[in-house]
Amino acid sequence: MRAVMGSYVALMKLRVVELLLVTTLPAMVLAERGLPSLGLVVATLVAGTLAGGSAHAFNQVLERDIDAVMHRTRRRPLARAVVGPYPAFAFASVLLAASVAIMLVWVNAMAAALTIAANLFYVLVYTMLLKRRTSQNIVWGGVAGCVPTLIGWAAVTGSLSWAAVLLFLVVFFWTPPHYWPLAMRYRDDYARAGVPMLPVVASARTVALQILLYSWAMVATTFVLWPVAGLGWIYGLASVLTGVWFLVEAHRLYGRARRTPDGAGLTAMRLFHGSITYLTVVFAAVMADVLILG
Repeated sequence: MRAVMGSYVALMKLRVVELLLVTTLPAMVLAERGLPSLGLVVATLVAGTLAGGSAHAFNQVLERDIDAVMHRTRRRPLARAVVGPYPAFAFASVLLAASVAIMLVWVNAMAAALTIAANLFYVLVYTMLLKRRTSQNIVWGGVAGCVPTLIGWAAVTGSLSWAAVLLFLVVFFWTPPHYWPLAMRYRDDYARAGVPMLPVVASARTVALQILLYSWAMVATTFVLWPVAGLGWIYGLASVLTGVWFLVEAHRLYGRARRTPDGAGLTAMRLFHGSITYLTVVFAAVMADVLILG
């Protein structure tokens, strides 16, 4: 029973969900200009966890054939046939229904609508339509991962604002520099599975250049957020320092890709891991700035 339960929990990919929640809570704090009520925070984060887990479970049902042939994913429950596709689909459906119910009862209708939209976009648009058809799959498919910023804002205010949109864009521009380095490292895996990730269909130099351009757009957006959201020196200092670091790493990857394309995949993993820390620090700085400086 423990093994079965563990397999269902694995379908939710909670480590990835945790990263989504990192963007939700700071958005709530910024919208409130302080700490929202504990009940609202708990309801929003629990619903967000269930919704994110649901999307990942649906994704694994639809991509079980891909996961089975990729070294990075072949230990997933559906790829190993530990969990069947129909029970997994039912599990994902229950998670989504529970998430929306929590949003409707304890949060608000706009947050619930955004939750449904993000889930359907990830499953129908990214997984079913884009993933196997275009090298830009992660760019537009990543939109679903940006929506938690809007959900957090809407949970507090029942509406959206330009600050919320900028938080959304920070994550949108962050997604390619986060995911494409991983795809560079596992290029052969994606090629074997027939998934046209950008590193599969383009040279390492082209991919690194795209990463660099998105990195500049991301850092520029964090700077625009500073005055628009009325943030102070804590956020400003964090966004400048982390932005400079990220751009240095992105330029290093581009330089490595130009000189030795075959070795760029290993170098790219440094940027992949660093991107997680970058996003965490930037959004933590948003929250710290509001809570400390007011």
